[in-house]
Amino acid sequence: MEKRSVLIFGAGKIGRSFIGQLFGLSGYEVVFSDIDAELVNLLNCKKSYTVVIKGEKEEKISISNVRAIHGTDEKAVIEEIKNASIMAVSVGKNALLKIIPTIAKGLIKRFQSQKNSPVDIIIAENMRSANEVIHKELKNNLPKDFPIDDYVGLVETSIGKMVPIMTAEEIKKDPLSVFAEPYNQLILDKKGFKNDIPNVMGLVPKENIKAWVDRKAFIHNLGHATAAYYGYFKHPGSTYLYEVLEDKNVLRFTKEVMLQSADILLKIYTDDFTSSGLSDHIDDLLFRFRNRSLKDTVFRVGQDIPRKLGPDDRFMGIIRLAIPLKMPYDKILEAMSYAFFFKATDENGNRSEQDIIFEEYLSHGLDYTLQKVCGMDPVYDRELTEEVKKFINTGIN
Repeated sequence: MEKRSVLIFGAGKIGRSFIGQLFGLSGYEVVFSDIDAELVNLLNCKKSYTVVIKGEKEEKISISNVRAIHGTDEKAVIEEIKNASIMAVSVGKNALLKIIPTIAKGLIKRFQSQKNSPVDIIIAENMRSANEVIHKELKNNLPKDFPIDDYVGLVETSIGKMVPIMTAEEIKKDPLSVFAEPYNQLILDKKGFKNDIPNVMGLVPKENIKAWVDRKAFIHNLGHATAAYYGYFKHPGSTYLYEVLEDKNVLRFTKEVMLQSADILLKIYTDDFTSSGLSDHIDDLLFRFRNRSLKDTVFRVGQDIPRKLGPDDRFMGIIRLAIPLKMPYDKILEAMSYAFFFKATDENGNRSEQDIIFEEYLSHGLDYTLQKVCGMDPVYDRELTEEVKKFINTGIN
């Protein structure tokens, strides 16, 4: 039987608990590339790691046939790219751009020795249009005559997996162990592959990946943030997300916001979704949000307000889609307004750096903040601006 290997850039939470788990359990050798020297050494020493499933019952899964290379060892990375059956990236937006030049060099080397062996790259990043970003950066780093569109499959994904928080003590006890929720579906772009879709458990190929990426942003991410912002507004003393969702009013409002967004997506993606399907998805998400084993905090879910209130993110992104369709978005707008009251802190009593920056914006007034953070035009979006201000002023009073 032919040896199959997956090269995963990023041995972090998603890399190990999700991508590595799926491919490892499906018989692949799992090779990580990471810049954490200690983590790389540990993986090479143990040749395996443990995924702890935090569901109603705790379950431990051992992922074996594992090794790692240091991300700065360019020669080793290039060699792995040359020989990999498939690749994946899960490093975060900022680090993603830094690894592209090395990936490009590896692709050149691979093409020189295996012209008829195209490679697929699964993009396990939480960003919209990630394939377009990577395609552009790869083109800038490859020779002009390199057949990127025929040789490299850029497979966009919709990552719906939530990773439980690990305490410092838990990490110290076993630095290679990672926690994971039971949910294990990796939705990905069927059209992105250049090779046959691998026979790997948990892979769910979709014809129209954009619809599923939007479902993640405008139902999952939207609902998550809504629970944090409204939950904090109602219960500023609560630490965990499951605690605020024990309040039936918080749970009800969060569901109403998600359902309103689902109605908008149904109008746009008539061939991809059904009302009952999205409703079931929302119920499943709300069940998962209340998983006590996740230990997800209100602070973690809500922090980084400027990004979450950004022009294309979970709130403003779906509102912009609703306006030309003349679809209602009042619940979504109300949910967004609660972010202006969010002052949650971490376990040490500190606010996030981005949330402090948001407060600085607010010191210049609501109009300034809505323009700077949400991208609202003072003329074109005057009505929308007034609607938000009305919700915020109602909350103050």
